[in-house]
Order: sequence, then C-alpha cells, then structure tokens
Amino acid sequence: MTQANKRTKQARTLRIFRKIHRITGAALFIFFFFISVTGFLLGWKKHSNGVLMPETYVGTSTDLKKWLPIDSLHTKAVLVLRDSVSPNISTEIDRIDIRKEKGSVKFVFTDHFWGIQLDGATGDVLHVDKRYSDFIENIHDGSILDKYFNTSGGLIKVIYTSIMGIALLIFTITGFWLWYGPKRMRRSKSRV
Repeated sequence: MTQANKRTKQARTLRIFRKIHRITGAALFIFFFFISVTGFLLGWKKHSNGVLMPETYVGTSTDLKKWLPIDSLHTKAVLVLRDSVSPNISTEIDRIDIRKEKGSVKFVFTDHFWGIQLDGATGDVLHVDKRYSDFIENIHDGSILDKYFNTSGGLIKVIYTSIMGIALLIFTITGFWLWYGPKRMRRSKSRV
C-alpha cells in the first residue's frame, strides 16, 4: 500500500469517527446534560450543609441492646410522617438506614422522598426532611422514569444506563481517535 493510499484510508477513518462522535453527541445531548448536572450535585451532596442531603443527627445511645425494636421505630416513623407531612401520604418504606455509631435510624419512603430520623433508643424524632439527593439520584440513573411509568424491575433504568454507558464508551474511543489520528497522520507524512 502506498503512502498516499495509507493517508487516504486514515483520513476516511477519521471522518467516520468524527461523524459517529458528532451524531452520538447530538442524539444524546440532553441525557449527557442531565447526567453531568446531577452527577455534579451528587458529588457535592455531603457538602451542601443539609440542602441536598440531610445531615445525620445523633441519638442518645450507640448500644443496640438499649434500642427499641425496629417495628416500634417503624410505627413511630409512620405516625410522624402522617402528622408532619400529610395524613394520606404513602408509608411504603424504600429503606431503613441504621446508624449505630450515631444512635439513629433513618426511614426513607418510596414514593415521595421524605425521610424521618429517629433516636434508636428513645424513638424521639431527630429530623423530618425531604431527601432531594434521592430525587437527584433517580434523575441521574434514569430510575425516575421507572417510577413515573410504574415499570417493574427497573427496566427503563437498565436500558437507559446501558445506552449511556455504551455512548460514553463510543465517545471515549472516537474522541481518542480524533485526538490521536491526526498526530499519526502527521508522523507518517513526515517520514515520507
């Protein structure tokens, strides 16, 4: 293969990679925008002074033997949620975070991003909060669409994260080639 043919082939490859890079970027622009903004916010959530992610409050005892049973704490959290937020609000639990070292228990609810922090030993309310970081995380990973469309098994999240992961891989490969390809062409041209 002659040098001219080799350069023509390299230029054609560069054009193909540039086109793939441009089309992928244009097609997925809005998704990359949301991922970058929400990723930035999630990175700062612990440093937001309780705005994005509520602080963990300290209870009276770190000794689990002195704690109330989880079902009693759950009942108390549901009562607090209904009294503090709305009597008709969903009480379905997403997760229970036990913070033994802080002496507190966080009850996080599924449908509305509210959280209740209780003292593990006394059951006293430590904090009632809207968990914006959970909402942001659901936008970030696409699971907000599973909640909105009520899909089972996180199907939309799996499809969304697969597409975005493959797109990022394509961007990495094509971006590298768009940087390296011209250097390679100049190097081969200088040899001739």
